[in-house]
Amino acid sequence: MISNRIELLLKLRDYLLSDDEELALKKELTERENGWFTQHFINFSIKQITEQFLDPVKLKDFSGRFDTAECKAYQKSIGIIMAGNIPLVGFHDFLCVFLSGFNIRIKLSGKDNIMLPHLLDKLFEWDPSLKATISFEDMLKGCDAYIATGGNNSARYFEYYFAKFPHIIRKNRTSVALLDGTETTDELSLLADDVYTYFGLGCRNVTKLYVPENYDFIPLLAAFKKYDELKHHNKYRNNFDYQLALYILNNQYYMSNESLLFIENASVFSAVSVLHYETYSDLKNTLDPLKNNESIQAIVGHGHIPFGQSQSPALHDFADGVDTVAFLNSL
Repeated sequence: MISNRIELLLKLRDYLLSDDEELALKKELTERENGWFTQHFINFSIKQITEQFLDPVKLKDFSGRFDTAECKAYQKSIGIIMAGNIPLVGFHDFLCVFLSGFNIRIKLSGKDNIMLPHLLDKLFEWDPSLKATISFEDMLKGCDAYIATGGNNSARYFEYYFAKFPHIIRKNRTSVALLDGTETTDELSLLADDVYTYFGLGCRNVTKLYVPENYDFIPLLAAFKKYDELKHHNKYRNNFDYQLALYILNNQYYMSNESLLFIENASVFSAVSVLHYETYSDLKNTLDPLKNNESIQAIVGHGHIPFGQSQSPALHDFADGVDTVAFLNSL
């Protein structure tokens, strides 16, 4: 029954919000295995999951969308290939398939292979019957449908391999911010969260700014100094120093606040520790192409996603705009 699964998910929420020693040890192990997954960002990810995905009211409302014919559902298996760019990035896919009632077969990324298995072990502990319906596997074959997330190169492989099966395949995406020059100091500070959270590795991280001509960057640079501590993170600092060396050697103009390099560049994608920007003279002419750009996951700014909220997607904010629930119901 879907009500039983909701109860288990709410129990999982309580566990994530607890000070359980085993949970703390798993977080520490995760950071040791992947230096990009700091305790701060692991906890941030858990906070978003508990507040957005596992909130009792939101979850029960969301679950009403599922067509759960139990006898039909358990005859099919859904394969989920998860990314590993940010902590627990595949949790939403798991949640959707779990609520649908289908069997779940998961291929984890080697970059994020500790926290989700631990959470599922807790579900198995509370309901041992789930062991027969959920598994982790190195290769996914024989599933009835697939949900796969990866880079553009991986997506081409997925499209070939899963062509004969119902599937959702996600490619590289990123997010941008559209500034109009009237942003307050508080809004610029919140924009820093959209840029720096997870070191900028998420598809919902802002990697490019669109600013009016003659834009004053000084307040922005000052507001972004709230993340100055990242310059002491070894992996992040190595990227910063490497990119800075390239710009200096190429005699390329850049701005910096010591934790981020600002470069004028047409690409919406930027390297770790780099933020691209582009000036515009007409807001509408700038916005229209962005809405149709398949590489863009989210747009932050006045009239769009509020500043500081890009990394707090709601249950119905499906990756790439593809409705996972509708896909599962169609099966």
